[in-house]
Amino acid sequence: MKRNTWQREAVREALDATEGFISAQALHSTLHASGSPIGLATVYRALGDLATSGEADSLQSPEGESLYRACTTTAHHHHLICRNCGLTVEIEADEVEAWAKRVAARHGFTQAAHVVDVFGLCENCTRLAAGE
Repeated sequence: MKRNTWQREAVREALDATEGFISAQALHSTLHASGSPIGLATVYRALGDLATSGEADSLQSPEGESLYRACTTTAHHHHLICRNCGLTVEIEADEVEAWAKRVAARHGFTQAAHVVDVFGLCENCTRLAAGE
């Protein structure tokens, strides 16, 4: 278990206060704007530790950037993520779970793991894009 330093706690609190996924750089900027002296490398390290411990979700954006979000559950789950505003909805995907197990077994794999996150436009951003 990692030591709970003031830096790690500051990152955890900033992540908890953030809606949706955020990059380490953006979170660092938020911390600095609030007067925190925490360094960017420390933010990266703390986010990595939080993701490893299950306290934060981590994913790669379609552009390849690592994004983080405070975890609301420790159970396996997936996300619907608006690529415009960042709105994130945690979802269960039983069909995906069954499909992943079948495909792995068909190819002789065991203990298979997967990550599935779905990016699109939320209802509000779809309306805005349509000019409504």
